[in-house]
Amino acid sequence: MSTALSELADRMRTTPARRWSAVHDCFGSWVDGPTLRSVLRQHLLSLGPDKAAALIGRSRETTTHFAWCLRDREAEPFTFWLHEYKPQSDWRPGYADSVHNHRYHFCTVILRGGYLHERYATTIDPDTGLISAATLLRRTECGVGESGFLLADEFHRIPSAADQTMTFLVKSRPVSAASLSFDPATKIGHRHVPVESRLEELTSRI
Repeated sequence: MSTALSELADRMRTTPARRWSAVHDCFGSWVDGPTLRSVLRQHLLSLGPDKAAALIGRSRETTTHFAWCLRDREAEPFTFWLHEYKPQSDWRPGYADSVHNHRYHFCTVILRGGYLHERYATTIDPDTGLISAATLLRRTECGVGESGFLLADEFHRIPSAADQTMTFLVKSRPVSAASLSFDPATKIGHRHVPVESRLEELTSRI
């Protein structure tokens, strides 16, 4: 698998990162076919204790899914991830099911299961910088093998996913310091700042 991910990383290095549609085309040509799940499974089975511990250390849990970081090398402009969605009954409000954007661009392909994907136009309050309203643009049922990409300034939502849904993603490095979310039910917006960027602020507050 390291060879396969290295192959994808090599392809990505020659793709203009500013043209994300070209990145998606490169990504799509690599992940096409039914063998990707098998390749990923073999990679996880081949990890020794040190590499498994490093993978766990790079990964995280959200309220709706587990985000496994398969590859993150400082010199590369992309990182590779496996998202494992929790059963819908275990979801808690506030992550994938909110209207939100990301600090990075990304491509994704569904490995198993599927989800309902929604794209939104948002209104940003000029005083708070938070989302004050969101309008649904389109809603799509996405299944195994379907892929797409999202830019950091675009907003989307996954209100539901089939049990055992998994996706493979290629993410850019962060292009903004924070992301935004909006709860359609409460009409409340939030700003999300990653903990790793808050150390200086934490130090000044002690």
